[in-house]
Amino acid sequence: MALGNLGNIYSDELITATELNRQPGRVLDKALDRPVTITRNDQSFALLRREEVTFLVKVATQSKAVFEALTVAFSLLLGKEIGFEHPYGWLSIFDSDDLQDFIKELSEAFRLVDSSSTGWDLIEAIIHEWHESAIAITSPELAAAFSSETDEVPLTNPFKKSGI
Repeated sequence: MALGNLGNIYSDELITATELNRQPGRVLDKALDRPVTITRNDQSFALLRREEVTFLVKVATQSKAVFEALTVAFSLLLGKEIGFEHPYGWLSIFDSDDLQDFIKELSEAFRLVDSSSTGWDLIEAIIHEWHESAIAITSPELAAAFSSETDEVPLTNPFKKSGI
């Protein structure tokens, strides 16, 4: 189910609970093609394929993550203090140029969601990579490793010793 098709989710067929009881196979066959709404008294129930429900949950969850990450990035650009206890507080490590790059990268990936089957995976990867970068930047061990002088030892030619 593409994100663009979400607007059609309720342009489905209405089925009464009685009809479901009388012809469950026909109702399930309809639900293979499109969502079905089953009505009983003043209640409505959506009948969707499991893959579609999984997709909708993923869209909701990841859209929330994108929104929160972008909100934090924009807030930081405006000078707002965001603590490290916030799930996206790690973004405060970056300067304004980096934040703008993050916003651009994440926004472009979000635009691809409707046209690409890997759009959500790309968003997860972008957030993960930026988070890993923030961890690396704040790691004293990595900072020490990068700034330490190395005692390089030149390699000897193994062919010189053997006479080859």
